Amino acid sequence: MVIGLGITWILDGLEVTIAGSVAGALRESPVLQFSASDVGLANSAYLVGAVLGALFFGWLTDRWGRKKLFSITLGLYLLATAGTAFSWDLTSFATMRFLTGAGIGGEYSAINSAIQELIPARRRGWTDLAINGSFWVGAALASGASLLLLNPAIIDPEIGWRIAFFGGAAIGLVILGLRRFLPESPRWLATHGREDEAEQVIESIEQRIMDEGHHLPDPPQAGSHINPRRATPLGEVFITLLRVYPRRTAFCIMLMAAQAFFYNAIFFTYAMMLTDFYGIASGAVGLYILPFAAGNVLGPLLLGRLFDSWGRRPMIMLTYAMSGILLIATGLLFKAGLLTATTQTLCWSVTFFFASAAASAAYLTAAESFPLEIRALAIAIFYALGTLLGAAAPWFFSHLIESGSRGQVLIGYLVGAGLMIAAAIAAFFFGIAAERKSLEDVARPLSWD
Repeated sequence: MVIGLGITWILDGLEVTIAGSVAGALRESPVLQFSASDVGLANSAYLVGAVLGALFFGWLTDRWGRKKLFSITLGLYLLATAGTAFSWDLTSFATMRFLTGAGIGGEYSAINSAIQELIPARRRGWTDLAINGSFWVGAALASGASLLLLNPAIIDPEIGWRIAFFGGAAIGLVILGLRRFLPESPRWLATHGREDEAEQVIESIEQRIMDEGHHLPDPPQAGSHINPRRATPLGEVFITLLRVYPRRTAFCIMLMAAQAFFYNAIFFTYAMMLTDFYGIASGAVGLYILPFAAGNVLGPLLLGRLFDSWGRRPMIMLTYAMSGILLIATGLLFKAGLLTATTQTLCWSVTFFFASAAASAAYLTAAESFPLEIRALAIAIFYALGTLLGAAAPWFFSHLIESGSRGQVLIGYLVGAGLMIAAAIAAFFFGIAAERKSLEDVARPLSWD
């Protein structure tokens, strides 16, 4: 279940990193002959597709179910990324990138809601963080693959970048087959009047547990009556977000926006920093992404358990605050000229050990803080807002880097750090103690009496 659902983040990491790695090959392609602005347009098409796909497919996920949508969105992704490999001009390439983004954006809603509703409460935080942090497994895979596929001594770069995109489709095809065996969320089935199917899913899980020699406790007594519904009107969705849970809504927006700006500012200008200030060749940037990715993967894995034991609020405060403090320290060392390319990468790796857990915690908070009937759409809304608010970061940082001034870059670091520290303070006042609680205790379903 974890592999089948978690592949989404690996694929997103793969896509984003490949898109950055092949930029040079696209500009040198005898077929495409892209300019720098063409590459930027294609990357923007991916982000726009991700935002619109999240909103559209998130809305459908709450209506049609988690299982149906995570099959549809993965199918769209693998067809579109395979189509990217056969692009012949800017229009075809940008269109395929838009559709690829739409598939990935839709995956976020369907997958995160399914993870929340299928994982036991006592391990929900760690599992969710570990899966979200696997984005950087995809980034590491793409970085390693780019060193081979874009090396003209090994393969023609015109063929290499096409193989790079086609590889994502091959992975998606394998996972599409695996997902056929994953169950629909019994919570979703029950709220849509399909109690018998929900019971069958639960019985199959319980039987497997008993077959392994474990003892099941007696089930709790039912305390509420479900009024099945086919769908939740959009008006009720926004009433729930803005009137019933306004503090949670504001808190989730702050968490998502802070981590999106923080991540986009560093990651999308990572190569520019290394080449402009440290003289690293563009073909060697992938070597410096690997340790950065390692820090991002290890953070959620090693800190994730504490979100379930110590608690959501203190861990969100810790990870967001440490991310901001470490970035300030990195910025001051950078301005003083005390860092090399290696030590700069080490500083980033340590900073994002905490920032990766913080970013994953933002998705965890958005996914578990609202009623089941609007969960997928709520995830989509906060993902879309975070992506849009964070979209200014690469543009902002690229201008600071192009100035050639270390002091200007430090200002950018201070802005990103300030947002993370502000989010940590917000967690003290608005954080939710959702650890080891059922989703129904965190946010009562709208269909319950």
